[in-house]
Amino acid sequence: MNLEENKPLAPLTTMGVGGPARYFVEARSEEEIAGAYAWAEERGLPLFVLGGGSNLVVSDNGFPGLVLRVVLKGVTSAKSAGSDEVLFRAAAGEEWDSFVQRAVEANCAGIECLAGIPGSVGGTPVQNVGAYGQEVASVIDHVRAFDLRERSFVEFPASECGFAYRRSRFNSADKGRFLVTRVDFRLRRDGAPTLKYADLQRAFSEGATPTLAEVAATVRRIRQSKGMLLVADDPDCRSAGSFFKNPVVAPESISKIAAAGKEPPQFPAGDAAHIKIPAAWLIEQAGFSKGHTRGAAGISSRHTLALVNRGGATAAEILALAEEIRAAVAGKFGVSLEMEPVLVGF
Repeated sequence: MNLEENKPLAPLTTMGVGGPARYFVEARSEEEIAGAYAWAEERGLPLFVLGGGSNLVVSDNGFPGLVLRVVLKGVTSAKSAGSDEVLFRAAAGEEWDSFVQRAVEANCAGIECLAGIPGSVGGTPVQNVGAYGQEVASVIDHVRAFDLRERSFVEFPASECGFAYRRSRFNSADKGRFLVTRVDFRLRRDGAPTLKYADLQRAFSEGATPTLAEVAATVRRIRQSKGMLLVADDPDCRSAGSFFKNPVVAPESISKIAAAGKEPPQFPAGDAAHIKIPAAWLIEQAGFSKGHTRGAAGISSRHTLALVNRGGATAAEILALAEEIRAAVAGKFGVSLEMEPVLVGF
């Protein structure tokens, strides 16, 4: 086990803030994962699992225990007998966008709208990553993980993962218990792309039948236009992606929100008892515009949902801006915004 001490974590995250890890290990196999966990447990050290570093904010004090970076690699695929489905097995350390591109090139549908999202495969079931009309929950077959409590490897079918909007058992009921090592995806060979999202529909002429590759490329262009695609030297990319989840509210909340200004945009939330409203709309209506700054922290000049490190920002500055936004939205609309990134070392 190649153990490092006082490893800087900011360069390993897309936000680029935070202090060092007291200890740091990169695991390239399941055996190394189990060994690193045993090492930390013997010493009474807290453990944090680092994937692509795209959905987290690290404390300025760093992390006082062992940061385990999962870099397991490998992707296999097999066609299901008698069906048009293809089962892809992807190791947790695979880059997510590269995996999406591999599936698209194989003409397999189900994740083409999730192109351009930074991070690793292992993080996708944890957050139930979704965008532009798709969620990984709809195509995940099984999740393999290391059970830190039982010190054993387990596999969960999708039905046992507790998937909901930006949620799973891995970040809620069993938060901190399981370390994802592999995700199996069941995709559709020669399937049609998903064109539910308005931005995507506008990108293609009425009646058009774009390919999976064209949809994936369009999603990347849209993400780049909003500063949500990692591009070198682009200050709008020093973010953790969407910093707030879109609130899911009861229908009666809509009239209360409208009473404070105007009626918000509304989208289905998966059941008749709730409605999803855009967090970006609430933030803008509460007085925060694109490009807003608070010291070295700010809001992306292209997307209100992304908080960015303008250069030299501290984690404290990022969270202070987040709390300022949350307070303003709660004060005006009575809606509590939930932060999406994982907070490390706080």
